[in-house]
Amino acid sequence: MTLARSPLAPDAFPDLPVIDGVRFATVAAGVRYEGRTDVMLAELAAGTAIAGVFTRSATRSANVLDCQAKLGQDASGPAAIIVNSGNSNAFTGKHGDGSVAAICDAVTDHLGTPNTRVFTSSTGVIGERLPHDKITGKLGDLTAALHPEGISDAALAIMTTDTFPKGATTRCDIDGQTVTLAGIAKGSGMIAPDMATMLVYIFTDAVITQSDLQGLLSKHTDTTFNAITVDSDTSTSDTLLLAATGASGVDVTGNAGFEAALHNIMRDLAHQVVRDGEGATKFVEVTVTGAATDADAKTVALSIANSPLVKTAIAGEDPNWGRIVMAVGKSGAKADRDLLSIRFGDVLVAENGWVADNYTEAAGAAQMKPQDIAINVDLGIGDGTATVWTCDLTKTYIEINADYRS
Repeated sequence: MTLARSPLAPDAFPDLPVIDGVRFATVAAGVRYEGRTDVMLAELAAGTAIAGVFTRSATRSANVLDCQAKLGQDASGPAAIIVNSGNSNAFTGKHGDGSVAAICDAVTDHLGTPNTRVFTSSTGVIGERLPHDKITGKLGDLTAALHPEGISDAALAIMTTDTFPKGATTRCDIDGQTVTLAGIAKGSGMIAPDMATMLVYIFTDAVITQSDLQGLLSKHTDTTFNAITVDSDTSTSDTLLLAATGASGVDVTGNAGFEAALHNIMRDLAHQVVRDGEGATKFVEVTVTGAATDADAKTVALSIANSPLVKTAIAGEDPNWGRIVMAVGKSGAKADRDLLSIRFGDVLVAENGWVADNYTEAAGAAQMKPQDIAINVDLGIGDGTATVWTCDLTKTYIEINADYRS
């Protein structure tokens, strides 16, 4: 199925800079589809610190389990990340473990990378054995093609139902020296915490220990990749790897500027995933304030963002605020009907348990017309706040997922 580029897509793929200490290569291995690149390899310099967060699905893939087991081990040697699209290598039993082992061994043979420093990801159809020989058979070509400028090609190789490649970059100055970050992501459907259901790879030339890098990544995942949802379904394969090569020589330990830069690039990529939500025509920011706790605020925000009734109303540009009330009420978080207020953009829709005195349907409908929509709910109970991002639910989402395996 050929998918039209999302109307919410950015105008162009960003010009991603070279990150010293990383080289990339891609190849068309024919894992599932012919005539498109579907494997990417990233070679990382010796000493690169690698942090990661993953799905907590009870049926997570062999790749995820292997990556989790390897994190935090000896970081003195070189490392590698290898990713295939088209097949998720999930729910394939011992065959999945065997595929991961075969791919890791092949990377070690070609790059000399310690097996414990080879991280794999697979994305695509669940429950079909991964034809890993198609991947291992291309390791020679991949190794020969490695070069520092290949990150943009890597973004294309990891796509499945994505309609555009996703990339982001930023820099920060630390005591007159520059640290650079660049990242790529894939994700379009089966998107919901925990953790956002996608693959993401972020690279930086900063100097930082693995434990400190892991702390930053885990902290900021909660307000970025764990604050987006397309369809409330969590994948078996969610993987976010963050690699710091140290090539800049700039130590970023405890630096607020680096932390802010990392958060910004994570949020940028998370938003791009939502903007490529399968069939999406609207990007929706849901902010909840006045909750008893931040956790309650997030519970309510996700209840709104995941509601099929809310999402279909947005698709139809219908300011059906009653569906917002419904979603708040069913969330399980503490709420009081008579303290609740709702805004679409800057338009007050409802307050004090009833429609606002000055609200008009025309004013509400006007807020549903733009591609970017803001829904704000104040529970009037406490100081808890949260923001999540979602998209509308359209007929195209059904068409994409009905045809996915055909």
